[in-house]
Amino acid sequence: MSETLTRLPTVPSTVSPGVAWLQPVAVAARFVLQGSPAALAAAAAALGIPDPDTAGRTTGDEATTLIWLGPDERLLLSWRDDASTLGARLAAALTGHAHSLVDVTQRQVGLRLTTPFAADLLNCGCPLDLDPARFPVGSGTRTLFNKTDIVLWRRGTDDFHIEVWRSFADYLQRWLTESMQDFTVREG
Repeated sequence: MSETLTRLPTVPSTVSPGVAWLQPVAVAARFVLQGSPAALAAAAAALGIPDPDTAGRTTGDEATTLIWLGPDERLLLSWRDDASTLGARLAAALTGHAHSLVDVTQRQVGLRLTTPFAADLLNCGCPLDLDPARFPVGSGTRTLFNKTDIVLWRRGTDDFHIEVWRSFADYLQRWLTESMQDFTVREG
């Protein structure tokens, strides 16, 4: 059997629901929180989830997730509450703690990449070692995809959540679509 590469159809400039391997994530409230360990613990308690205690890890569930971005910085994603409700709850919990809480809900969008070769596809533009032994399920970090700043969260072996600034989402999607062509093979 010979294998030939097949060109995927061009994907529109917005993320298309018809592209099974790359999907937009449901609207979420997004906050970047910086603060002392006590502030981070207070925020996590208000969310009902533990603060990630290890660099590059995530905690939470399907409704709310904290991603460790640095020793004193977390990205919070919530599909449970809208940004104003969540912001008010966090502000109350953080009273008395030195912190910075920034609503980035409108700045970013989320994309879900799910394909058997997702890690290899991401490595077309991302320098991280995405081998499951180095970047296991539950890992999350800020990194680059080519010239684009992203937050990458491994939800499953072949399942990644990508947070990207809205203005770079089209660029990221086009790059992934172009790179996907290298992995699309047809037997014939």
